[in-house]
Amino acid sequence: MNRLVSIVIPAHNEEDNIIVIVDRIEKVFETLPYDFEILVVDDGGTDRTLEVIEDLAKVKNNFFYIEFSRNFGHQPALKAGLDYAKGDCVISLDADLQHPPELFKQMLEKWDEGYEIVYTRRKEDKRLSYKKRATSKYFYKLMNSLSDIELEPGTADFRLLDRKTVDVLKQFKENDPFIRGLVKWLGFKQYAIDYIPDKRFAGASKYNLKKMRKLAIHGVTSLSTKPLHTAVYLGFFFSFVSLLYIPYVLYAYYIGKHVSGWASLITTIAFFGGLQLIILGIIGIYIGKMFMQGKNRPNYIIRSSNLKDIL
Repeated sequence: MNRLVSIVIPAHNEEDNIIVIVDRIEKVFETLPYDFEILVVDDGGTDRTLEVIEDLAKVKNNFFYIEFSRNFGHQPALKAGLDYAKGDCVISLDADLQHPPELFKQMLEKWDEGYEIVYTRRKEDKRLSYKKRATSKYFYKLMNSLSDIELEPGTADFRLLDRKTVDVLKQFKENDPFIRGLVKWLGFKQYAIDYIPDKRFAGASKYNLKKMRKLAIHGVTSLSTKPLHTAVYLGFFFSFVSLLYIPYVLYAYYIGKHVSGWASLITTIAFFGGLQLIILGIIGIYIGKMFMQGKNRPNYIIRSSNLKDIL
């Protein structure tokens, strides 16, 4: 009996992409000695994505879907797919066709060699706008400078996970998980495959600069306490710098020089006031995460599905 490969696809407003990506996945598996299932997670879209996947589920016995009650986000959608996938390994990819299914063959070959995690690294695509390339570069630079793990530039959620790694991830009860960071943190035997992304088939990218910045902050605070340490170091540094001002004050007092310094005083107060707000903001983010984790709410709510485990 062939081993089962689960394909997990988070989808938000991807009505024009679903049929195309399913067709490409099926063509890939025509030449591979594996059984496969496809699990699409509809992340509270507002277009016809749900209708499309419901129609596919009626005619394909290896096609499954999960519909969220609202938009919970890409990471919870991916987590839901991992929670309900049944395969001996799970391959996750986006629905926009920038992650080429044709790479499955190489990923599965490495899995057969004994690698438990096969992840991909996107080569820089010169066809993308400078803004898009800059936001991606900014994301990885911020992540690696402030977190305890190192994400290689171009890594995303296009990867293969062996069943044992999926079972470990399913045990995580974190509120709003950052899965690409958790996968790196897990360890296991990992292998990287470089690829050139395809052009988005239809629709628009869901990640702009604001969302990339939010994802980076979320990833850093989910995986590391370095920002808190940085706040302490800043406090020590500026306390030391302020001590250097004491000799000048004593000297000015000794020679009787009048120290007005209104503008410099206001500037200093404004600077340190801003610094304190930044530090308080960092602390607030961590406290907020503890607050939300303490509520123990689910990462997602399922409205409907054709999976027997859910019904």
